[in-house]
Amino acid sequence: MPDPKSEVMYGTLDLIVLKALETIGPLHGFGIAERIHQVSRELLTLNQGTLYASLARLEQSGCISSKWGTSENNRRARYYAITKAGRRRLAKEAEDWQRMAEFIGRVLQGAF
Repeated sequence: MPDPKSEVMYGTLDLIVLKALETIGPLHGFGIAERIHQVSRELLTLNQGTLYASLARLEQSGCISSKWGTSENNRRARYYAITKAGRRRLAKEAEDWQRMAEFIGRVLQGAF
């Protein structure tokens, strides 16, 4: 069984990546993974395959764009940035997640 500390619900990673890019600005994949790890207080550690699959989905859907640049340690890296379409998707998904979180909160407090 997978370690629950490293699992992300399907679709959640895209939301997290979009929020990271909106907040921080353009960033390379490793930087995104590191920031998510920090913000989650080390609860979430992403493997490269999972993160890059999310980045590919988001870029293919037009939610992010990318361009090559040089990283802090002078290596060639692909930098990702959120697009206008990505900001719209982020707003919609954040609203959906807020409603779902409220529902789960009611369930856990014995709403049934």
